[in-house]
Amino acid sequence: MEKMIKDTIHAKGIDISIYTTNFENEFISLTDIAKYRNEDDPRFVIQNWMRNRNTIEFLGVWEELHNPNFNRVQFEAVRNEAGLNRFVMTPTKWITQMEAIGIVSKAGRYGGTYAHSDIAMSFATWISPEFQLYIMKDYRRLKTDENSRLSLNWNLNREISKLNYRIHTDAIKENLIPPELTPMQVSYRYANEADMLNVVLFGKTAKQWRDENPKEKGNMRDMATINQLLILANLESYNAVLINQGKDQEERMKLLRQLVVQQLQTLNSLNVNNLPKLELEI
Repeated sequence: MEKMIKDTIHAKGIDISIYTTNFENEFISLTDIAKYRNEDDPRFVIQNWMRNRNTIEFLGVWEELHNPNFNRVQFEAVRNEAGLNRFVMTPTKWITQMEAIGIVSKAGRYGGTYAHSDIAMSFATWISPEFQLYIMKDYRRLKTDENSRLSLNWNLNREISKLNYRIHTDAIKENLIPPELTPMQVSYRYANEADMLNVVLFGKTAKQWRDENPKEKGNMRDMATINQLLILANLESYNAVLINQGKDQEERMKLLRQLVVQQLQTLNSLNVNNLPKLELEI
């Protein structure tokens, strides 16, 4: 599988991992779901499910709908055997023989068998309809949280921050970077100034945040609130002004921190629900 981003949903005391490469096609851990039935050997539960003729037919239909390289000839042979006492099917065998994409095997620390959310929910229903409902409940909660971060207000402030970042980097380039610096040294200077703003606003560097949140997708700015993004945009503009004024970093940090405290107090006192909604015409 490609490099993926990890999330977790919770159902009946069981943590179930989710990986995604594009936030659209999500793969849910069948291994974790199977622990509801057999915590010691979840692989046995998955293989037992895959021996079922109805399961094989369902997986075949899913692949035909989503996978142009699906091996239909081999699938017909397998379907004829499915359900017989001698029939055995494993995730690895299914992936290899059918050139399947709906089920994947992942090695490493978070290894196991994963399946597209469509397939995973079918497996959960086979395990227990009640358990599947608990999974769906928390899965919907996860998707609601993701959608809220894609709201107009959050994206607008994120884009404002990106635009101000250009103003910020231009000020750094014109005032803080001697012409003899190597490209690597220039890159370090930009990162140093960006991390200074992170410390002023979030109280930590980007690396410190990543070390504290290894399971989170994105970076600390992607996880920021609307108020924090708005203040970050203001910090980038104000820091650019201070750089142009020739103030050193220590002095700028003090002035920027004062701005953070002042603006946080102001924004936190507002009820954003009472603000007029922004009408955009695309």
